[in-house]
Amino acid sequence: MPNIRESDLPGIGRKFQIDTRSGDKLVVVVHDDGRREMYHFHHDDPDDSISMVSLDDAEARVIAAIIGGMTYQPRALESVEVALNDLVIEWYRIEPGFKSIGKTVGQLQIRQRTGATIIAVIEKDHTQKVNPGPDHVLKAEATLVLTGERHQLKSLKQLLSTVGSE
Repeated sequence: MPNIRESDLPGIGRKFQIDTRSGDKLVVVVHDDGRREMYHFHHDDPDDSISMVSLDDAEARVIAAIIGGMTYQPRALESVEVALNDLVIEWYRIEPGFKSIGKTVGQLQIRQRTGATIIAVIEKDHTQKVNPGPDHVLKAEATLVLTGERHQLKSLKQLLSTVGSE
């Protein structure tokens, strides 16, 4: 994890300083009016700002989505996992040969059998389905966005790879 320090800036907003593993220093100032300023500092002189970007609220949210992988998921991160206490959100790819291919979410009884939930499906052609219903047919090479506790996700992945309708 990067080292992140937060501090209040009375009358301005809040400051976040991030020291990355690579040695970069990034400062983000979130103004009370919604503006964001990002400052990048020189490796050799941590007090010398190399660059600065100012964003309005909408621009900052778009940049956050891009950086967070919401709009494009690099191939190397096809099994990305985000943990929020006991809740885990994970991207999982349906590989060719999985027994669940061609079956519906309802046929597999995913929630009843595992306790996990498919919150979105990103098909091979990049079409997306948020909150797929029980009639959604699972296809090879689709990426599923799953949520649940770790043991539930493990059960779901086992179900997807080895079980057809029974």
